[in-house]
Amino acid sequence: MPSCPECENNLNVEVDELEEGDVVACDECGTEYEVVGLEPLELTQVDADDEDEDDEFFEEDEEDE
Repeated sequence: MPSCPECENNLNVEVDELEEGDVVACDECGTEYEVVGLEPLELTQVDADDEDEDDEFFEEDEEDE
C-alpha cells in the first residue's frame, strides 16, 4: 500500500484499480495526488493554488459573455 509523502500515512487506495490521471487524497492530511505512472506507482501532488487560479479565470470568462 502506498504512503503519503506529506504525513507518511498509508493511502487507502486499490493500486490495481488506479489509472493514470486519477486523483487520490490522503485521509489523514487531505493532500491530493495525481497518478502519473502505474508501474511503479508514481504520484505528483496536486497544487490547490493552480486549481483556484484556473477557476477564477474561467469565472471571468463567463462574466464577459
